[in-house]
Amino acid sequence: MLSGAPLASSGTIRSGTSVDQVVAQAIGHRTKVPSLVLGCEKPIASQHREYSMLYSSHISWSSPTTPTPLELYPALAFDRLFKDNTATVVDRSVLDAVLSQAKSVRRQIGYSDRAKLDEYLNSVREVELQIERAGKQQRLQGWRPTLEEPNISRPEDGIPQDIDEHMRLMCDLLVLAFQTDTTRVCTLKLNNDHSSLRFPHMGIDYMIHHLLSHSDSDDWLKVNQFFTEQMAYIADKLDAIQEGERTVLDNSMVMLCSSMIYGNHDNMQLPVAILGRAGGQLETGRVLDYLEKPNRKMCSLFLSMMDKMGVKRESFGDSQEWLAEV
Repeated sequence: MLSGAPLASSGTIRSGTSVDQVVAQAIGHRTKVPSLVLGCEKPIASQHREYSMLYSSHISWSSPTTPTPLELYPALAFDRLFKDNTATVVDRSVLDAVLSQAKSVRRQIGYSDRAKLDEYLNSVREVELQIERAGKQQRLQGWRPTLEEPNISRPEDGIPQDIDEHMRLMCDLLVLAFQTDTTRVCTLKLNNDHSSLRFPHMGIDYMIHHLLSHSDSDDWLKVNQFFTEQMAYIADKLDAIQEGERTVLDNSMVMLCSSMIYGNHDNMQLPVAILGRAGGQLETGRVLDYLEKPNRKMCSLFLSMMDKMGVKRESFGDSQEWLAEV
């Protein structure tokens, strides 16, 4: 969904680095948490036909072979955002922390390898100095955080029993992470593609979500309306937070996507909705239809979105061209 890469089968795990992690690897050093990966259903460690169910459980991939661990527990996600578990000084150089080990290794290797090690250490040091200089110039802060500390209490331990409460907590944490500028990249997976979720709060408790997706019934529509309401809730909260002359929503891109457009596993088209203006770079209030048009690729959309985040790439996944009009 977020990588545009072919999937390996027959027990092999290989996809592609997802767009959120490409962005996080490029700009994640600017915030306390490089990226926040949240989920509302436990991953499935099994195989469906010839494919691993990891593909259905994870949309965020740190590398082609490594799905990014997702956090299901609201309290632990809160701790990751705001609890400092490190005992070391936060501005201590990475090189300083391993200097003694590096010196020991240097004494045990040959002359040519010493030159390579020195070159590597010097390049890392230069990156650190660049970050330090940029920080002193206040170039890495970006938007001044609207909140310096969380304005909600830590959620209770465990996973909420009710799925609507669970999703709402995860939405609140996403908003809070942006509001405090603790991270600028977040994915929230509401359900697995082979989902076992039930929705008793809507009176839909007779069938799990996956089996329901084999139909195009009124109940299937209600479930998808419920998912869409989560995006509306996030957007409303972000739009209520003033950030300079704009709101947090104006300064963000919030994308909702699905692996099918209708029930009965219809994936010939994928519905995508994007809210927010990306700091004035996106025109809103439009419906863009790319059916029967060239370059109809999700990865072309991702290239356009990455560009608006300051991440320049000539290609991504199966695309080498930005999506027109975005």
